[in-house]
Amino acid sequence: MSQGLLTTSVGSFPKSAAVQQARNQFAQGKLSARDLEDLEKQATRDWITFQEEIGMDILVDGEQYRGDMATHFAELMDGYTISGLVRSYGNRYYRKPIAVGRVGRRGPMTLDMWRFAQDLTELPVKGMLTGPYTMADWSFNEYYPTREAFIMDLAHAIHEEALDLERAGAKYIQIDEPALSTRPEEMEIGSRALGIVTEGLSAHTITHICYGDFAKVFNTLINLPVDQIDLELANSNYALLDYFKGVKFEKAIGFGVLDVHTHRTETVEEVKAGIKRGLEILRPDQIFVDPDCGLKTRTVEEAQDKLRVMMQATAEVKRELGIS
Repeated sequence: MSQGLLTTSVGSFPKSAAVQQARNQFAQGKLSARDLEDLEKQATRDWITFQEEIGMDILVDGEQYRGDMATHFAELMDGYTISGLVRSYGNRYYRKPIAVGRVGRRGPMTLDMWRFAQDLTELPVKGMLTGPYTMADWSFNEYYPTREAFIMDLAHAIHEEALDLERAGAKYIQIDEPALSTRPEEMEIGSRALGIVTEGLSAHTITHICYGDFAKVFNTLINLPVDQIDLELANSNYALLDYFKGVKFEKAIGFGVLDVHTHRTETVEEVKAGIKRGLEILRPDQIFVDPDCGLKTRTVEEAQDKLRVMMQATAEVKRELGIS
């Protein structure tokens, strides 16, 4: 595997019309859980095959079996019940988790699907977890006396899942924390919780953070207890890179080069320019080229077109600069 400018994706891929229809039918009691799982596994096979075909280095399973990233885990844990529909943004709704007792892991939550995806390829497939701070922030709390107590119990539960993934052979484990930087006054709590999740792991650990006031939390952000920080860069026209100038920074960066909030497909030259801007500040081995965030809000065709451009641009930069 190449030791510079490795390519990957953040986690989610769009669901096909067939999978979306099947999930709706299952919710209405018109499709069995087994039939839905078969369709989700076929979609996972298709996404693994696509990533291999375009030459990606580190794969994801595409999360075809998940709805909301917090609710999915809450449904598999003790101490939670699930609300009715709650508006998230725009015309998007989800069923919000409600902590009604002490939360804890009932058993493995991602292990079977990770093993299924990993068995489809010789390339590494990332383990994908939602982090404790985001789980708490995106839940109603009707049990814990403080947010901190809630977050720490979640951290211990998610740590158990991370250990199971590593024991099963996961070389990369991503703990998604999109909410972590939204409350600067709670960054210390979030960082401590993330440290509980990653404690003792030898796998390459990643956290994905995609919104918030980075100026206020930058010093804590770059010292989070993970090996890699995954950031949206294309969406900010790479303005976040300015924070790294003059800073001694040894972690890796998940270097977002595709704006997942637009239907437009970037040009190869735009992506190449972004990567080269990163190389002015970071070493090639520090940069993991990927989209800004999960691609589940795009169509299948849009997501695939964007990823093809990303792969072509990365290959051309490596060739032009002699990066192996």
